[in-house]
Amino acid sequence: MMRPVLLALALLAFAAPAMAQQQVEISADLFTVEEDSREAVFTGSVVVTHPSVTVWAPKVVATYGEGGTSDIRSFEASGAVRLKTSDQEATGERAVFTPGSQTLRLTGNVEVVNTSGRIKAGELLVNLATGVSTFTAASGGRVTGVFSAQ
Repeated sequence: MMRPVLLALALLAFAAPAMAQQQVEISADLFTVEEDSREAVFTGSVVVTHPSVTVWAPKVVATYGEGGTSDIRSFEASGAVRLKTSDQEATGERAVFTPGSQTLRLTGNVEVVNTSGRIKAGELLVNLATGVSTFTAASGGRVTGVFSAQ
């Protein structure tokens, strides 16, 4: 059985470091804080490492509220995005985590792979509050999966 919800939980842990209370390491070619738009922007071969997930993307933007970095409103990785946990990997063009709605949306040639199989779709929406993961086909396409019998 595919478990993309684990990927989303891991993403939640590093996207909101104050809640996770674990060390997060971010490396990039450039880091810019845009106070007016309340954005922390990492660009150029970004690698985000948390004990339970690693994310690679050309650009990562954390939008925060009045509480600063402890008040993350959204987290977006864009470009060729890759997320890897100890037991699965997901790729897509854009990943957006929204703590307020407890959702993770991965879009653009989505592929999730683990030892149980592989799913390809246009979009993956994970609702952390309900534990429901929904794969949606790209326009004119279909969701496809290949699973291993055990």
